[in-house]
Amino acid sequence: MDINNIKANMKVEELTKEKNNNSIKIIKGSIIAIIFSFIALTIYAAILSYTSVSESTMIPVVVVISGIGILIGSSISTMHIKNKGLVNGGLVGLIYILFLYILSSIVLMKFQMNINTIIMMIVGVITGMIGGIIGVNLK
Repeated sequence: MDINNIKANMKVEELTKEKNNNSIKIIKGSIIAIIFSFIALTIYAAILSYTSVSESTMIPVVVVISGIGILIGSSISTMHIKNKGLVNGGLVGLIYILFLYILSSIVLMKFQMNINTIIMMIVGVITGMIGGIIGVNLK
């Protein structure tokens, strides 16, 4: 083997390692978003139960809490990745939404595709992209 082949092999190994590391950071960002949302939604559920807050606020509050969770998770994950914030942040949002809908399908025994589902998917991916851009630009 000559020196160029050795350098090429080392470069491929570094890129593979970096890609795997980025995937772990994206999954961690998604988990952070899910944990934040779980805590915030638990607080909201308590507020709904023990106050006179109307149940009609549920859908907008769930969308906002999910959006904030995704924004936080995608910002944190891309802050450590330092590149491709748009793509990596969007992946955090997509993983979050997929987890949410898989979980709700298991719990509710059905999956419905309606306007609220589409809005959540759009909000999730776009918010993830925005958080990704913010995270990449944080020092």
